[in-house]
Amino acid sequence: MNCLWLRICAPFAAFRGFQAGVYRTTMPVMPPSAALGLVLNLAGIEMRASTPGQTTLIRTDLPNLCLAIGTVAGTDSEICSLYQQLHSYPVGNSGKELATRTHGAKYWIVPVRRELLVKLDMLLGIQADDELFKRIRQGLRGELNVPRYGLPFAGDNNFLFDKIDIVDEPPSTHWYVQMHPNDLPHAKVLVV
Repeated sequence: MNCLWLRICAPFAAFRGFQAGVYRTTMPVMPPSAALGLVLNLAGIEMRASTPGQTTLIRTDLPNLCLAIGTVAGTDSEICSLYQQLHSYPVGNSGKELATRTHGAKYWIVPVRRELLVKLDMLLGIQADDELFKRIRQGLRGELNVPRYGLPFAGDNNFLFDKIDIVDEPPSTHWYVQMHPNDLPHAKVLVV
């Protein structure tokens, strides 16, 4: 299998797992599931199987690939946080007395602190067959004439990428590795 290297930059990004509460964290880099979704989006490949009357399933004929995910060394990407107002409808009878004052709008407002990545500068290595690489290149040039699931976004649909460039050789990168339940914590390893 051949390799394709994508350098991906965004002014803001947020990669959150499923979470609730007043503090919403982000991962320090794009997780593998988001990276797979981005690769398939760029290649114009829908990953969802459409089976009427069933839960949305993942197609079984997706291309085989391996991913390497890292942050470019020497960049000043960091995790920051901000406060936002979370507007929602409460479950049960909580706050019902507030409903009349909002004239039909959402009446349960809670301050929430959200983390986000600022100045994301990452590298995504893809190992796959040449047909997938051809589709990714066409997608990046706007030459794929297939329906897509929308714009590629940086983990949150309010955050878009500034650039996604194909690079010949990866720059110095801090690579992320999968940890297993009994692994001890270890420092980042820089690969030049």
